[in-house]
Amino acid sequence: MIRFTAGALSRGMLACALFASATLAAAQTNSPVGVWQTIDDNTGQAKAVVQIVDDGGGMLSGRIVQGLGDNDKPERRCTACTDARKDQLIKGMTIITGMKQDGDDWKGGQILDPESGKLYKCKMHLEDGGQKLVVRGFIGVSLLGRSQTWIRQQ
Repeated sequence: MIRFTAGALSRGMLACALFASATLAAAQTNSPVGVWQTIDDNTGQAKAVVQIVDDGGGMLSGRIVQGLGDNDKPERRCTACTDARKDQLIKGMTIITGMKQDGDDWKGGQILDPESGKLYKCKMHLEDGGQKLVVRGFIGVSLLGRSQTWIRQQ
């Protein structure tokens, strides 16, 4: 008969919890799901914090959870938007929709630039072990666009 003491059970549960945490952390670094600090590709300054989530079926979307620096104004609205987001608050706004994994990339979605109100096709990929996300917005073909590198927040 095998006997387990309370201490052995506690250590076993702790080991399982640590393993589950490590597995979850590793999975998150292989996916854009998480919280990201956006960096303006023109100024190099932090602009906002975006949270990317999975809808449960592998489709990713992202919303602005906080503005940074000059953009940290909760009352800011997307006055330049031309769709249903016209004059909506930028904080809380979904700016990335429809992203699906394709190999090491995520593609097929759109990204909104709330400054200009323009919608772009979007693709993204991870770098530096999942700590950086290169987000490219473009019109037509990927060559006609621009990229930003976002930094994962803990």
